[in-house]
Order: sequence, then structure tokens, then C-alpha cells
Amino acid sequence: MKITYLTIVAIATVLSATSCKSDKDKVDEATSQVVEAGDDLKEANDDYLLEVEKYKLETADKIIQNDKSIAEFNARVKTEKKETRDQYIKDIAVLEAKNSDLKMKMEVYQADSKENWDKFKIEFSHDMDELGKAFKDLTVKNVK
Repeated sequence: MKITYLTIVAIATVLSATSCKSDKDKVDEATSQVVEAGDDLKEANDDYLLEVEKYKLETADKIIQNDKSIAEFNARVKTEKKETRDQYIKDIAVLEAKNSDLKMKMEVYQADSKENWDKFKIEFSHDMDELGKAFKDLTVKNVK
């Protein structure tokens, strides 16, 4: 949201029409309100950017954990029968590709608006949860 010169003039005009203050006082007050609104907007934007960075760090940790799980699965699979091992290798490859896709998706995300971020975060979190469930399912299969 950009504060334009026209916005300042509009606020000043409204205030001058509804108040008994001098024109200079009205303009000063309107300018002050616009500055405060700008400060509030900047603070909200800073909070939003911090939230994005925090989430990126959290998901990077999860992706690293997924990479470790993949390495562990690959090590465990070597002891399985050939038929079982081949299926596990395929399953692991699928999970590894999904993990890699999510990592890339997060890396290329550009923080452009709070609304888009909220949508992205919901979808990304869902995908991460589904991947986590798939890892757990593979672990359960591997234990049997």
C-alpha cells in the first residue's frame, strides 16, 4: 500500500472541512497521520518478512531431516531381499524427488504480498506434512 501525495491532500481536505483548526494545523495533523500510517505499514511489512524468513529456516531444517532419513533408508534397504529392495528404492526415489521439489519451491519463492504468502504457506505446509507421512509410512513398511 503506497501513500501518495494525492492521499495526503485528500486527508488534509477532509480534516479541514470537518474541523475548526487552522489550515496549517490541519495539514500538520494530516501529515502526521500519514507518517504514522506509513510507519505502521513498514512495521507490518517487516514483521511479514521476518515471518517468511523464519518459516524458510524451519522448512530448511525439515528438508535436511528428510535428506538424513533418505540416507538412512538407503542404508537399511541394502539388507532387504532383492524384490523388496527394488520397491523400496523406487519409493525412496519418489520421496527424494518430492523433497527436492519442495526445497526448490521454497528457494524460488519471492515474498511479494502477505496474502500470497499465506496461500503459499498453507499449500507448502500441507505438502511438507504429506511428505512427512510418506516417510513414516516407509518406515513402518521397513520395520515389517
